[in-house]
Amino acid sequence: MKFIADFHLHSKYSRATSKNMDLENLDRWAKIKGIRVLSTGDFTHPEWFKNLKEKLEPAEESLFRLKTNHSETRFILTTEISCIYSKKERVRKIHIIVFAPSFEAVEKINTHLGWIGNLKSDGRPILGLDAKELAKIVLDVSESCFIVPAHIWTPWFSLFGSRSGFDSIEECFEEYSKYIFALETGLSSDPEMNWRLSALDKITLISNSDSHSPAKIGREANVFDTEISYPAIIEAIKSRNPQKFLYTIEFFPQEGKYHYDGHRNCQVNIHPQETKKYNNICPNCRKPLTIGVLNRVEQLADRKAGFKPENAIPFKSLIPLEEIIADALGVSPGTKQGIQEYNNLIKKFGNELNILLEVSESDLRAATLPEIGEGIVKVRGGKIQIEPGYDGVYGKIKIFGEEGKKLSSRQKTLF
Repeated sequence: MKFIADFHLHSKYSRATSKNMDLENLDRWAKIKGIRVLSTGDFTHPEWFKNLKEKLEPAEESLFRLKTNHSETRFILTTEISCIYSKKERVRKIHIIVFAPSFEAVEKINTHLGWIGNLKSDGRPILGLDAKELAKIVLDVSESCFIVPAHIWTPWFSLFGSRSGFDSIEECFEEYSKYIFALETGLSSDPEMNWRLSALDKITLISNSDSHSPAKIGREANVFDTEISYPAIIEAIKSRNPQKFLYTIEFFPQEGKYHYDGHRNCQVNIHPQETKKYNNICPNCRKPLTIGVLNRVEQLADRKAGFKPENAIPFKSLIPLEEIIADALGVSPGTKQGIQEYNNLIKKFGNELNILLEVSESDLRAATLPEIGEGIVKVRGGKIQIEPGYDGVYGKIKIFGEEGKKLSSRQKTLF
C-alpha cells in the first residue's frame, strides 16, 4: 500500500511549540495533509507519554491509533533527544531521533534517560550524554528500536553541523556506527546535496517536518509502498529498496533557515564563495558568521554537485500549498482569502499532498483560480525563485514575482 509518513515533530510539551500540538489536532491535520503514518513526538516527556498511553490503542504491528475514532491515521512512537557533551576537546551538540516499537520499550528508555537528566523540562530533553552512549542505551532496550541523527547539517545541533558536529558518522558513533542506517537531511539540505558525500552511499536519507505546529506537518515526508506496520517501515528504510521506499518529499533547500552563510543581526546573507573572501567574519560587525549547510556540505564533499549514486532514493521538492496560494494572490499566508482557497481545494481533492503531487493541471485549473493552478504546476517544475535562508532566517519564495503583485492589484479593483 502506498502511504506517506512523517517521523519527526514535537508535542505541546516542547519549547516554542503550539499549544495545539495534541493528538486530536495531529490526527485532524494528518488527514488534511495526506499523512498516513505520523510521529507521536516527545515520548520522553512524562505528561505527554501519559497522554499517549491514555489516548492511543494498538493498530497494525507496533503502530497506534486514537481510541476515540476510526481514523486511518497511524502513530509511530518517536522522540528527539538533544545530546550535549564534550568529545575530542570540543563541545558536541547532536540531535537524534529515536524510534520505539512499544510503550514497554519507551518506558525502559525513559527510565534509563531519567537517571541521566531531567525529562520533565522539555519535550526534547537536553542530556549530557554521548550520542554513542544514547545508541547503546536505546538498542540495549530492544533490537527493534531505531536511531536516526536529525537534520544532520544544521550549524548548531547536528551530526555534521559547522558549530558543534563531526566530520563523519564513525567519529561520532564509533563502534555503534554500524547501527546507523538512516540520516535525516533537514530542511536546509536535500538528497542531491548529500549525494556529494560518498561516505553516505550506503545510508538511507529520510525527510521529516520537525513540525512545531499542526499545519506544518508533512512539509517534508517519506513516501512508501509497503505494508503499514513498524517492522515493514523500518525494513523499507534499512533496505533502501526503491520499490518499497519510493521517494522523499523535500523543501527546496534554499528555503531552509540555514542554507547560506550569514549573520542575522546584521542582515548579512552570503554565498559560501563570498564567505571565503571575508575569512568567515561578518563584514559589518566583525563577529564570526554562522556557516550554513551549503558551505558545510562543500567542506565535506568528495564529489562535484550533480552526482547521483546508483540506487539512490529519488525525491520531489515542494512548497506548502498555503505559501503557493499566498504568492498567487499577492497576500500573506494565513489571510482570510488564502484560507478560503486552501479549504476549497482540500474539499475538492481530499488532501494537500494529493493536490501538490497528483492532481492534473487541467483539474487544478478547473477547480481554482488559474494563478493558483499555475503556481502549483510551476513548483512541480522547479520554476521558482528563492532568496536563500541564513542564520535562522527562512528563505523567501517567489513563484510569480511581479505577476503576483499584478494579481493582487486586480483583486483590489474587483472587491
